[in-house]
Amino acid sequence: MAIRVNLDVVMAQRKKGLTELAGEVDLTLANLSILKNNKAKAIRFSTLDAICKALKCQPGDILEYVEEREDEDHE
Repeated sequence: MAIRVNLDVVMAQRKKGLTELAGEVDLTLANLSILKNNKAKAIRFSTLDAICKALKCQPGDILEYVEEREDEDHE
């Protein structure tokens, strides 16, 4: 997928752990981990809003468009 989730980077910059963030945004550890590990297929705007509020960041700090190379396998 051409969208990369940099949640782990922003969390490290803010010194915020997965358990703490999950509690603040009312998301299960499993779902937040899926998002953090770039395995999510979608994210709700309400979830993105809560994450941005908790981390005091912009959506663009978390989400990044990375152009795929043609020789990469597409799932």
